[in-house]
Amino acid sequence: MDIDNKVVVVSGGASGLGLATTLQLIKKGAKVAIVDLNTELGESLQEKYPQHVAFYHADVTHDETIERALSDVVMRWGKIDICVNCAGIVAAGKVLNREGKAQLLGRFSQAIQINLVGVFNVLRVAAEKMALNSPDVDGQRGVIINTASVAAFDGQTGQAAYSASKAGIVGMTLPLARDLAATGIRVMTIAPGLFDTPMMKSLPQEVREPLITMVQSPSRFGEPDEFASLCCHIINNNYLNGEVIRLDAAIRMEPR
Repeated sequence: MDIDNKVVVVSGGASGLGLATTLQLIKKGAKVAIVDLNTELGESLQEKYPQHVAFYHADVTHDETIERALSDVVMRWGKIDICVNCAGIVAAGKVLNREGKAQLLGRFSQAIQINLVGVFNVLRVAAEKMALNSPDVDGQRGVIINTASVAAFDGQTGQAAYSASKAGIVGMTLPLARDLAATGIRVMTIAPGLFDTPMMKSLPQEVREPLITMVQSPSRFGEPDEFASLCCHIINNNYLNGEVIRLDAAIRMEPR
């Protein structure tokens, strides 16, 4: 699918991996609807790219809010072609703390609700809108790209909630692709390793250095633009469907 003149929904598109994806898509001629809770960053992007960006302050876990936002995207630009889900949170905490007390259930539930249910909420509505598009020569009407993590496979100590939420995204990739095949919508998942997002940059050097030692080659953090470039390749390559791609420089996370 050619990106030029396409309409893309990017959840979490105002910062980190989502921001890098938003900017690359704009450069390639797409119109981007950013769904994010960061009003300051979202509105600044809309002001900077008024012809290419529409910002929607929306919680991905709220069904009616997402339905209204994506319906407005269709009213504004006539369609939705692509959906990239980058919204999510980092959740950490052992099952038992140092005092032997069990982790609060709400912390686990929050990770599942935002990282997994939120992704499904956005993609289900996006798929409904994509189904109205005219098919291309391959019968294709849309592309959905979800963001998991290498933690889905190599979860570290204290990452039960985060790993479970990301493993859920991995696990639903093929069933989603099968569900939507007859509609002409491809579904792919990217599982990033360690990327130099603002959150990672905020860590002290003594925390960052041991993490880099687990990265094989190139031995560095990934650049958000590398994630965005993979998103663009997936969109362009019609034969990529129902698969999870680890974008991680061959990292295998150690237990702690």
